[in-house]
Amino acid sequence: MTTALEPAVDDEEVERPDHDAKTTRRVLWFAGALVVMLLIHSFVVEPVRVRSNSMEPTIPSGAVLLIDKVTLRARDPHRGEIVVASDPRTGASIVKRVVAIGGDSVGIDNGQLVVNGVKVVEHYIDNDDMDGFYFGPDIVPPGHVFLLGDNRATSEDSRAFGPVDVDAIDGRLLATLWPLG
Repeated sequence: MTTALEPAVDDEEVERPDHDAKTTRRVLWFAGALVVMLLIHSFVVEPVRVRSNSMEPTIPSGAVLLIDKVTLRARDPHRGEIVVASDPRTGASIVKRVVAIGGDSVGIDNGQLVVNGVKVVEHYIDNDDMDGFYFGPDIVPPGHVFLLGDNRATSEDSRAFGPVDVDAIDGRLLATLWPLG
């Protein structure tokens, strides 16, 4: 005889299919979210940490940047943009400013950047550190950019390794995540 407190059917058998469906849905949701995050990281945006002072004072060493990887497919970099590229000598990621694009003449005259014969006003660098420094002028080949660090006195950039192929650019600066402000 069955009492009102005894189950008529084994609880495990009734709940197991529902439990398995919930577990399967959770695993699929988690796997889908992981795939989306990896795709976003690979193709849309990516955080990067700056490990040198070559972009100071604009970007301090230790800063965490968010780079945009999508717009590279839509257009080439513009003068003045900060990009993350592969160092042509080592393949390591570097953060630099695009100062000249394919077809431009670029040089430094007594510490002052000169593009296509015109001195460029750069409020983000300390020209006093560059007094007496001369470079170029050089012509940037089509499909390439000339990259300089904002801390010109210490930066290893296109002055050392030459123009960089546009295809070697991984992304452009979207935002500074750290330090805040």
